[in-house]
Amino acid sequence: MQSIDAILTAFTDNPLLPPTGARGVIILSGGMDSVTLLHFLVKHRKCRMEAISFDYGQKHVKEISYAKKQCEALGVQHHLVALPFVGSLFSSALLQGGEEIPDGHYEEGNMKQTVVPNRNMIMIAIATGYGQSTGASFLALGVHAGDHAIYPDCREEFIDALRKAIELSDWNPFTVFAPFQRMTKVEILEIGFQLDPPVDYGKTWTCYKGKEEPCGTCGACRERGEAFEQIGAEDPQGF
Repeated sequence: MQSIDAILTAFTDNPLLPPTGARGVIILSGGMDSVTLLHFLVKHRKCRMEAISFDYGQKHVKEISYAKKQCEALGVQHHLVALPFVGSLFSSALLQGGEEIPDGHYEEGNMKQTVVPNRNMIMIAIATGYGQSTGASFLALGVHAGDHAIYPDCREEFIDALRKAIELSDWNPFTVFAPFQRMTKVEILEIGFQLDPPVDYGKTWTCYKGKEEPCGTCGACRERGEAFEQIGAEDPQGF
């Protein structure tokens, strides 16, 4: 397993990491990536964080309860924003009332059915406004390299363009950091296990289907399972 410092070597001199001790806001889904990022920022960068989660009509809305648990464990203030118009106006298999969540590998073409049009831009705009209103200096996003194949609003080009727009949107300095955007799920998991204390991944939710137990067959579940398998660790969700 690589050390945190080894994983971060490529990122220490570029704009992906916030300054130590900075005040920020994070979009927290309750999944592995954003939860790991929150723990990383609080424990490794000593940042003063607040978290925002969104209820946009997603089938796996239970992820929000996991986000809340993680914030409670860290003593981080958690905010929930409802976006009912997304579920009623947008089309995606990820939304309640949409078609069935496809099974298969995360990078297979059928996973594009889970794209929610413009979701990240909407959420980022709201979280940015909150951060600018409260005196924070940055917004943190948990996007990672594995997202790029399916989700266009997770690509570096999108984040870089949005960062430029956000930096022009207010008189006070505010920017976007996505420290994991070039990392694999495995590298993110390695960071989470090495934090003190390690991230409790039993209190994260990944499955897109949002049923009582993870399905183990959707793209999100399979990607998670592969990451645990590659580092020789047992997934506390048991699949």
